[in-house]
Amino acid sequence: MEISDQLRCLYSATVEERDGSYVVEVPEQEIQLGDLQEGETYRVAVLPSPSNDDASDTDTEPERERGPPKPPVEEGEQRTVEIENLGDQGDGITRVERGFVVIVPDTEQGERVTVEITDVRENVAFAEVVERVSYYD
Repeated sequence: MEISDQLRCLYSATVEERDGSYVVEVPEQEIQLGDLQEGETYRVAVLPSPSNDDASDTDTEPERERGPPKPPVEEGEQRTVEIENLGDQGDGITRVERGFVVIVPDTEQGERVTVEITDVRENVAFAEVVERVSYYD
């Protein structure tokens, strides 16, 4: 399955019935991380969860008990990205899979660059420009 670069968050939840409607709760962490804003409207994709019948013989932890997903980048990894906007300190900001934020100093909004990931944290990574890329390449 292909996952859009526009994906802002990914989590598992249970669909619950409340007062004649069905509700999927958004974890507080997703608002705190800044990927989602209270009161805004977002598109939501609902995917089936593997049934217990499909589980292998090994005992696996339920997804909600595993903690946050691992960052989708690793130190030393190179990627070509477009700088989406600038942060408060003037550093470039781009997002990769699941809306994961990568901060890239010395870049401008709209610039296309190849970066090397230098530091990865739980909810953000930092990168340095390796090459400035032309849109025609």
